[in-house]
Amino acid sequence: GPKVTRANPPLFQPPPPLCAMFGFKQLSKLTLRVQTRAFSAVPSTMKAAVIRETGGPKVMKIETDYPVPKLDASKPEVLVKNQYSGINFIDTYHRSGLYARDLPFVGGQEGGGTIAAVTPAAEAQGWKVGDTVCYSILQTYSEYAKVPAAKLITVPRDIPMDVAVSCVVQGLTAHYLTASAHANLIKPGEWMLIHGVGGGTCQWAAQMAKAQGYKVIGTVSKSKESVGKGTGCDELIVYNDAPNATYEDYTSVDGAAKVKEITEGKGVKAVIDGIGLATWEMSLECLATRGIFVSFGNASGAVPAFPPLKLIA
Repeated sequence: GPKVTRANPPLFQPPPPLCAMFGFKQLSKLTLRVQTRAFSAVPSTMKAAVIRETGGPKVMKIETDYPVPKLDASKPEVLVKNQYSGINFIDTYHRSGLYARDLPFVGGQEGGGTIAAVTPAAEAQGWKVGDTVCYSILQTYSEYAKVPAAKLITVPRDIPMDVAVSCVVQGLTAHYLTASAHANLIKPGEWMLIHGVGGGTCQWAAQMAKAQGYKVIGTVSKSKESVGKGTGCDELIVYNDAPNATYEDYTSVDGAAKVKEITEGKGVKAVIDGIGLATWEMSLECLATRGIFVSFGNASGAVPAFPPLKLIA
């Protein structure tokens, strides 16, 4: 079956565009070899990590006879034989039922490998059996994945597949968070607060934000302080580790007071927050006038509904 990768992202190097950011020299296709569409070489079943009921890690079971996805010949689709499948925190949201999915389903949403079959419509776009690609779709903890051609990213010869796969979900998420989700309400030279810079996505985000000219305050746990320093944040707020949790103990330090001290009482123009329940109120408190709070995750639990009047300073 496919390997899994938890590779830490390499230090981000500017400038945009996205393909240059992630080390992809181009998004046009690089062909390793040309083969005919050999659908007959693809097995009918495969090994996959399947969730038939939501819950904890034990609900995910390895099955060896899960059906290989069928391509729709009328659509531009390919079948990828996975070499790697990425593991991301968001996968636990699907498995637990926080993000609803139709059951049963195969876990994962990031993978990469070699194209094993193509439809005529995909072939007309230039994709061929044997091309090496990475992608993000739902269902990647499996030997094969059916991928729309529009979701494919060619992996250049000089980029290892595990590195390419580790870029997709976390890298693309970090890119939109720092490049567009803030709706340009923050300008280069202004302060951005990014929670959890010791984690996967926000390691990327901190480096991307710095490369785009923002001043960055990162939050991090003591156990990941060295990782946080490696992202190049201008300032770090270091919290105790929360016991039996995947996030920092945000009660151990008055983070809002630290932010106000760093920004000379002005606050930050943007907050990138993947922690959720434990940080949303502090995130709002840290905002400068006309600042923006971007909530993209629920590591500590979901952000509850709150009245708009809470936004009045």
